[in-house]
Amino acid sequence: MVFSNLIFLYLFLPLCLAAYFLCRSVPAKNAVLIVFSLIFYAWGEPVYLFLMIAAAAVNWGFGLLIEKRHKRVFLVLALVLDLGCLAVFKYTGFVVENLNALFGASIPVPVIALPIGISFYTFQALSYTVDVWRGDVPAQRSFAKFLLYISLFPQLIAGPIVRYADIEPQLKERRSTPAMIAAGAQRFVLGLGKKVLIANVLYQLITVYKATTQPSVLYSWMYAAAYMLHIYFDFSGYSDMAIGLGKIFGFTFAENFNYPYISRSVTEFWRRWHMSLGSWFRDYVYIPMGGNRVAPARRYLNILVVWMLTGLWHGADWNFVLWGLFFAVFLILEKGFLLKPLQKLPVLSHLYTLLLVAVSFVIFDSAGLSEAAAHLGRMFGAGGVPLATGEALYYLGSYAVTFIIAIIGATPYPTRWMNRLSEGPKTGRVLAVAAPVALMALLAVVTAYLVDGSFNPFLYFRF
Repeated sequence: MVFSNLIFLYLFLPLCLAAYFLCRSVPAKNAVLIVFSLIFYAWGEPVYLFLMIAAAAVNWGFGLLIEKRHKRVFLVLALVLDLGCLAVFKYTGFVVENLNALFGASIPVPVIALPIGISFYTFQALSYTVDVWRGDVPAQRSFAKFLLYISLFPQLIAGPIVRYADIEPQLKERRSTPAMIAAGAQRFVLGLGKKVLIANVLYQLITVYKATTQPSVLYSWMYAAAYMLHIYFDFSGYSDMAIGLGKIFGFTFAENFNYPYISRSVTEFWRRWHMSLGSWFRDYVYIPMGGNRVAPARRYLNILVVWMLTGLWHGADWNFVLWGLFFAVFLILEKGFLLKPLQKLPVLSHLYTLLLVAVSFVIFDSAGLSEAAAHLGRMFGAGGVPLATGEALYYLGSYAVTFIIAIIGATPYPTRWMNRLSEGPKTGRVLAVAAPVALMALLAVVTAYLVDGSFNPFLYFRF
């Protein structure tokens, strides 16, 4: 099940909210959330529900053993089981394909369905066991609370990646105040609008481009721009919905995006994009490897390893590895000498960052290295493709308004404008009345799109 779904919006969520707010105690509220979270996950693939519960049980048990005896063997076993499970479901086919290619073998390639959200809940479980080993958090005595941490449906399938240390106090005590509920509802509806009305519409253009028989330079750059904006509004919209739902239930989740397309370096971009993943790799991989405390050569090796793993986390294919290493190279260059000159040239540095991000996401979206090379070649005129075609110009005109809305929406300006209006004595009162009406209208438009059966993919199901 996904949030941009009529069954979720008008059946699952109302029933969950009704049951939740009928309960008075936190344990009862937790029980409601566990039941509905398990239903949410089992909706699409009930078999893998047992895998998630087993993962929660294993990590809960190892957490208790680690705290009681503090033996490294329990931490190692927990890490091996978590990473081994992720490797089997996500990377077995990739490994077999490459063994066949490398040695000329003909091992049958297993087709294993990828459990939804396994990359997210595995990383949450890993962070818990490591934090217990470090002594940063106490082991959770209640399996019910730990299962809720792993399975909580607002952030289960697409993050943000929630740290146990951040959510542990909220599992014991929290309140859903009217202000939090209102803010959460607003955040959820806005995120839903970003997903359905911008991300989905842009993906229609991406689909048309991939099916074209008339490629051109203009068309290829339209595709790159559309994909950049699509992936941002798709993923940040889902994060907004998760954070909003969390607020409604009294939880505070960390922000996951901070207007990444205003960045003036790749370093800054990754401080603003998918922040929960970046901080996870920093705290559990980069710093334990030595981080910045080692010699430059070792530091650069650490960056390469972390970004290769970041690429592999996103998908089992060489284009994801290349995507990660692509960013690693420019992060190393910026750390070495490039960052200071970029800081003196704000406009050029912004263009530099957008160009690199556009190229990276073309690699990211491709089905393998050969397709990535073909898309990038067309962007730069390789193979004699024309600068523009009638089809490209037609779709540029058709999607111009969507592009303009998306570009403005990817900046902080709409939020700043709304904040200024809300601070005015007259405009603030008008906005207080108009905002709920506008949100209801937005929800109605989104509902109309979903009733119409509009295109509704969700990218991060791949991960």
